[in-house]
Amino acid sequence: MKTVLITGIGKGIGKALADKFLAEGWFVLGTSTNGTAPMQHNNLSMFQLDLTLSGSIAECARSVEGTGKEVDILVNNAGVLLDDEETDIIIEKLRGTLEVNLIGTVDFTERIIPFTNADGHIVNISSQAGSLADIENFTHSHAPLRYPAYKISKAALNMYTRTLALSLKHEGKGIIVSSVHPGWVRTEMGGDEADISPEESAEAIYQFAVSKPETGQFWFKGEKMPW
Repeated sequence: MKTVLITGIGKGIGKALADKFLAEGWFVLGTSTNGTAPMQHNNLSMFQLDLTLSGSIAECARSVEGTGKEVDILVNNAGVLLDDEETDIIIEKLRGTLEVNLIGTVDFTERIIPFTNADGHIVNISSQAGSLADIENFTHSHAPLRYPAYKISKAALNMYTRTLALSLKHEGKGIIVSSVHPGWVRTEMGGDEADISPEESAEAIYQFAVSKPETGQFWFKGEKMPW
């Protein structure tokens, strides 16, 4: 039985992803900020993880390692949108956003890599909002000037995908690293007007995660996205 580690499975895309992997016969290691999940399953183990706290990150990584399971897929799904209505950068919200969406995610990933399968896949849930090339076209119902801290965090996460992919390749490791745009999803973050359900998004992410794509790229439904 293969093992997937998914951060932030308490709701939204993370919950839908956990449900999908469980339905496909995977063992799921899940995290949430309080260590609980909205579902129960024999093949689900939960861990508490607060990406703003280095101690929590270290403890969670140790607990995951303590299961003795080798991680086949890591999905860095946990994230925050703290400046949804703002068009100006608010430094406190920028710091808070970067702590979760970038720094905590990087810290956690680096601690998980040592017990990730040699041909594993690290999937960073990014956003079209983090695309430098697409920023002026990223409108749907959202003004292109809104949530600058979120955009900055996802652009930085994309660079982590690139640098980590190159580093692992240089070290001769076969771990694939990808950034994935999940779509505009009807979640607490995406809002009720979004055009796809968490289940639809999870299905596409699952199919991509179990594939063997080119490492160090940005994807949406199996097609490359512009950086």
